[in-house]
Amino acid sequence: MITTSKRIAISKTARYYIMGKPSAKINSVWIVLHGYSQLAENFIKIFEPIKNETTLIIAPEALNKFYIKGFSGKVGSAWMTKEDRENEIKDYVNYLDSVYDDVIKFGLLSKTKITVLGFSQGTAAACRWISKGKSKVDRLILWGGGVPPDVDLELSKELFNSLQLTIIVGDKDEFISAEQIEKEDQRLKKNNIKYSLILFEGKHVIRKETLLKIDH
Repeated sequence: MITTSKRIAISKTARYYIMGKPSAKINSVWIVLHGYSQLAENFIKIFEPIKNETTLIIAPEALNKFYIKGFSGKVGSAWMTKEDRENEIKDYVNYLDSVYDDVIKFGLLSKTKITVLGFSQGTAAACRWISKGKSKVDRLILWGGGVPPDVDLELSKELFNSLQLTIIVGDKDEFISAEQIEKEDQRLKKNNIKYSLILFEGKHVIRKETLLKIDH
């Protein structure tokens, strides 16, 4: 007997969190993508230091949720796994475009600076979204990660050079070695991608002092 795999598109309820109040005063919107096993409700609190009356912070939550340990207790979420990865990517790209469109409904897009920040696993999600989706941003910050290998830099060069690209890594990041940083630098330079690298004292975390320095 032959077994085949089928795909169907379904509706799914997703959530995102907002810090700040949409108003005519808003001139900066941050869309922040959390890392593996995190939830948006907790992740958005990290950005309280840059909260003010002219800044709106949006934290979408990844679509895949799971118990972090065992079969109960604390819950986390992930942007994707290797299983059916292309459809996972397509789903979260469409989802993030929908969140972006929801932000546009506030009437903010024409006069605001749009920053997308991805942390850890969220860096790959951010890059794939910006390169595959229809949303336009002014700045892309990759914190604790880089541009995933499946993003074709040669084809995406114009896109990445049209925005301000910044990579931020802790000097004691347990997931990223100095060799990996150098390899990513060579890859970006080989493809003529302009970017800035910020190294800070710390591990695989978002450091308040560094966050405040880039909040402009």
